[in-house]
Amino acid sequence: MSADGRGEASRVARVAAQAKVNLRLRILAREASGYHQIETLFLRLALADDVVVRITDGARALDASGSVDSRQLGPVERNLAWRAASTYAAETGWPAGFAIELTKRIPVGGGLGGGSADAGAVLRALDALSPAPVGAAALRTIGGALGADVPFLTTTAVFALAWGRGERLLELSAPPQRELLLVVPPFGVNTADAYGWLAASRASSGASSFIADPIESASLSSWDSLAALAVNDFEPVVAARHPMITWIVERLREVGSPLAAMSGSGSTVFGVLPADGRVELPKFDFAGGAPAPRVLLTRSAECVEPVVLGE
Repeated sequence: MSADGRGEASRVARVAAQAKVNLRLRILAREASGYHQIETLFLRLALADDVVVRITDGARALDASGSVDSRQLGPVERNLAWRAASTYAAETGWPAGFAIELTKRIPVGGGLGGGSADAGAVLRALDALSPAPVGAAALRTIGGALGADVPFLTTTAVFALAWGRGERLLELSAPPQRELLLVVPPFGVNTADAYGWLAASRASSGASSFIADPIESASLSSWDSLAALAVNDFEPVVAARHPMITWIVERLREVGSPLAAMSGSGSTVFGVLPADGRVELPKFDFAGGAPAPRVLLTRSAECVEPVVLGE
């Protein structure tokens, strides 16, 4: 055993890849590179994928199982967990190979950061296993090349304000733990499409971007104040094409959710349940005749689960 407590011969690490919701998401100016600046409040959830990373002598593999059809994950080389491991290896020169096992519970393509959470978990696992770990700041930089959600999901923060491309983070004290209802429509939303719809909407109204107002730290101390700040710039343009989004938000507000909104670019809608939890949950049978959405009950995270070394 080394002085820092890590097993010198460890070749496997396990970590829970926890989902996130965006309590606030503003899409700001578009850079010359084509990327948009964002401002968002990330909150981690208890809902998580299980990720196992094994070090190999050269072979590279990824296997996925769980609550999703593996076909939903697309080609292995495009999977964010695979890309995270490949990028880490390219940046550090280690490891020669890896085998990643994903047990999926987070809905794919639903705005809950499932792929990004897997990527963040892989980066944390590799750094815990590495003979020369690069540390948290470097992991955020590596994660930033993979997507705006990944830097946050490489950290051990439960709640944070992020801006820029998601790589600039301010960890915050989390609001009191609450149960959340996740309502997943029977359709996904392509993030690139959502950006395109938002750009078209702003162009038609004469506004090319949104300039965010300052956020006072006192406004982040309670669910009531967070509800007053809650907004998602994607929600109106996605709901214009998928009316089920608005219908779900309205159902959640009817049962007393102090904060109900779409997460990320969709399509999942979340509702924060009242503190006493005494609500009669609505039936999500959409009047438009579409298949009923999937409903999951989870809670906001109290902590980020640590990386566990060994079998």
